Parts: sequence; C-alpha cells; structure tokens
Amino acid sequence: MPRNDPSETGGMFIGRRPGTAPVRPRPAGAPASPARQRVDRLLSAAILFGETLVCLTLWGPQPLAWLWVGSMVNYGTGSITLGILAAFAGMLVTLFLTLALLKRIDLAWKLVRRAAGYQQLGGALEWIFVVSLTIAVSITLFWIFIIAGPQPALGT
Repeated sequence: MPRNDPSETGGMFIGRRPGTAPVRPRPAGAPASPARQRVDRLLSAAILFGETLVCLTLWGPQPLAWLWVGSMVNYGTGSITLGILAAFAGMLVTLFLTLALLKRIDLAWKLVRRAAGYQQLGGALEWIFVVSLTIAVSITLFWIFIIAGPQPALGT
C-alpha cells in the first residue's frame, strides 16, 4: 500500500500534497518608463552576451588550461597518472562551477528581461549551451578535416 494512502494518513492528502501546486508567475506590475525599459533591454543584451562568452569557455580555454596544468603536474612529479588525474578533476570542478555561475547569470537575465517589459518565463541557458556546443564542434571538425587535413599515419 502506498504511504500516501488516505486510510493511512487519516484522510488527509487525498488530492495534491501541500506545497506541490504548479508554479504560476506573478502578474506583471506597473510598467517602467520607456527610458528605463530601453536601459533594461540593453542590459539584458549585455548579460546575454556575457553568458554566451562564459559558456564558450567550456569548450576551449578551460580544457586547454587544465591540460596545461596536467602537463605541469606530470612534469613535476614524473607521474602521468597524477597529471591526467589533476587535469580531469580540474576540468570537472570548473565545469560544475561554471554551470552554477551560468545558472545564476541566466536568472539575472530573466529578471532584467522582465524589468524590460517582456513576459520572460524561461531562460536562454539551454539554447546558449547548444549553440556554443555546435560552434565548438564545427570549429573542431573544420580544424581536423580542413586545416590539419588527412595525413598518412606513417610519414613519408
């Protein structure tokens, strides 16, 4: 028998449990002045641009920096295992910290968009993540297939 059975709970919780109602956004308040809305639109565009730049660091600068740190650990200790471990652990830590930062930036972007007069319910983080991934993969494939080019395995 489930734990939320009405006979087990004294007849309470027949329907939805308290605190589990769907979240509904508050109705929009009084609109700000047109000048303030223009400033908020510019600020939201700047926040979105910054969010995109931070997201792009996940695909290039951060992994390269941690590969360099891993090579320095390898050089200093003479252990390739420690170098790989340092690079991998560092990449994971900065990935999670960057995603936490991006989530907060995305929340700020939603609030500024609402202040600019838009009924902004969702964030842009998912789209930015997908677009930045697409850009990073495209650049990597361009590098592999066009710039570096296919070369023989055994040099001639």
